[in-house]
Amino acid sequence: MPELPEVEALAHHLREHALYRPVARVDVASMSAVKTFSPPVQELTGRVVTGAARYGKFLSVEFADRPDAPLHLITHLSRAGWLRWHDTASATPPRPGRGPLELRVHLDTVGGPGFDLTEAGTQKRLAVYLVADPQEVPGIARLGPDALALTRDEFGALLAGRGERIKTLLVEQTVLAGVGNAYSDEILHTARLSPYASAARLTAEQVDTLHAALRSVLTDAVERSVGQKAAELKGEKRSGLRVHARTGMPCPVCGDTVREVSFATKSFQYCPTCQTGGRPLADRRLSRLVR
Repeated sequence: MPELPEVEALAHHLREHALYRPVARVDVASMSAVKTFSPPVQELTGRVVTGAARYGKFLSVEFADRPDAPLHLITHLSRAGWLRWHDTASATPPRPGRGPLELRVHLDTVGGPGFDLTEAGTQKRLAVYLVADPQEVPGIARLGPDALALTRDEFGALLAGRGERIKTLLVEQTVLAGVGNAYSDEILHTARLSPYASAARLTAEQVDTLHAALRSVLTDAVERSVGQKAAELKGEKRSGLRVHARTGMPCPVCGDTVREVSFATKSFQYCPTCQTGGRPLADRRLSRLVR
């Protein structure tokens, strides 16, 4: 799933390639992906791209025909969604339900440059909104503070009194915006903390270390990702991961075997030596350490 660094890089890519280009046409290949109906997405035709931004893990592209009336095309890429830039595209409108294409935006001329919103797989969860104000999108309105915007003291106050596992808090977008399953694994590994540690029981030193890890992991990932071609971002993300999706492989820090805790629809990875005192965590939704 695209997280803060990848979405930030996609916004940067659009600011470099799409800014000040007019919309020639919008093709909707999946009506179920579009979650708003007024204004219709065809309202973008003739408007000019004036910006691109990130809200947590939401990507926003701004279009305007005059400065005081922008429209925001906002997408949540979910697990398998992506934005693909193209220099040329078919001028023939896509057939609904065929292939991964969900929505296409033609810029300058039909068949010219632009971008596609795509989603692989059979579970279609990509969501697109066209709104006058990003806060009209329910998911954005509920977002907590951005993960890269918090000071150490603000981060400590956010964790204070919270009894949830720290892994749960890091990925809860209403608490902290932008971090998902992959980077939370990396942050906890860098901080040498168990995913099952209680947020409220962290010492001041552990909070210091966790905040520093949060900033360093995300900042490094943003720096690696920004400037990459959109098509190369997924590979760049994988190359920078030390424990996430590396089950059974040696930890690059200590050499121990990276382990996994699996749930019905997701899993996370960790290093026992670095994070849990050498003890494996209970799998299948158990919350205690295996004894």
